[in-house]
Amino acid sequence: MKNDTFNDDISRIIKALDLYRDRFKNAVILITGATGHIGTALIHALSALDSLDLKIIAHGRDALKIDRLCARYRINSITGDIREPIPPEKLPSELDYIIHAAGITKSREMITNPVDVITTAIDGTRNILELAHVKRAKSVVYLSSMEVYGRMYRSAESCANPVHTEGRSRIQAACLHEREVTERDLGFIDLSDPRSCYPESKRMCENLCVCYNLQYGVPVKIARLAQSFGAGTPKDDTRVFAQFARSVINKNPIILHTEGISRGNYCYLADTVHALLTLLLNGSDGEAYNISSTSATIREMADMLADKYGLSVIIDKDKEGGYAPDTNIRLNADKIQKLGWRPRYSLIEMYERLIADWDNEET
Repeated sequence: MKNDTFNDDISRIIKALDLYRDRFKNAVILITGATGHIGTALIHALSALDSLDLKIIAHGRDALKIDRLCARYRINSITGDIREPIPPEKLPSELDYIIHAAGITKSREMITNPVDVITTAIDGTRNILELAHVKRAKSVVYLSSMEVYGRMYRSAESCANPVHTEGRSRIQAACLHEREVTERDLGFIDLSDPRSCYPESKRMCENLCVCYNLQYGVPVKIARLAQSFGAGTPKDDTRVFAQFARSVINKNPIILHTEGISRGNYCYLADTVHALLTLLLNGSDGEAYNISSTSATIREMADMLADKYGLSVIIDKDKEGGYAPDTNIRLNADKIQKLGWRPRYSLIEMYERLIADWDNEET
């Protein structure tokens, strides 16, 4: 299997982190959610930090996947449900760093198993924060989501008297105005909607992080992630960007299962990994950081690819999809850029490198 594009990305990350190599020397780092695409990419990057005697411990609940991952990278593994505390005997006496990437992120599971989404998030995060407290970890990063922002409105007046738009609800119409959000902003989450299990539990986990930092001094940082994709993303990913990429590769029409008015925020996978490691080493304890490089509506993204690759766009609505509510926010990433992080690739370049990577896997 070829991974030339992905390996090129990892080499760039290692070069960017060269200034901080000594901080990883002889360190122990735990990655939860290790078999997810961000967890795997993190392990790939950290494994490339040669000659540092860095000890990586990968935690995941799928025994087969975690064993394959650890055999590939020759690292240590722990299999288990993150909702249960990690047995102390499975960990070394010292634990320097933790990146907590475990969680349920598939939209359909948020509809069919919302209780599991909540308990995995909250119980898992508390277990990790307790572990960090007991082990006196030097730094912890919690992977949150841009979904914590909920739905933003133009103003309080527009919530009460939203603009009417044909074919859309009053709340949707009030959301259509694009709004840039910083880490200090917060919007509305509908607690009567089971799909809210994901963003609301992420909010609670963020508050847990802040409270553990205040009460116990746990040095935790919060990463509010945009959707991350690029070289290294699994070919079986089911999210919209992956569906679009498969359409390009197979020369099929791009199919939209919604009107495509919702604005997504995106970051190239390697750029996200670089941001997380930057945050781990240089972020401020108890604070949240947006990690994003670009934004576009679903329809804008579909049209961009259709124009470049000569494809058509078809709307075939999926009423059972469990998609997040339509929003039109654009994440402001100034805060993490002040730490020295800069994204590298545009949206079309992200697709080009993703498609090149998937094509290489087939050769």
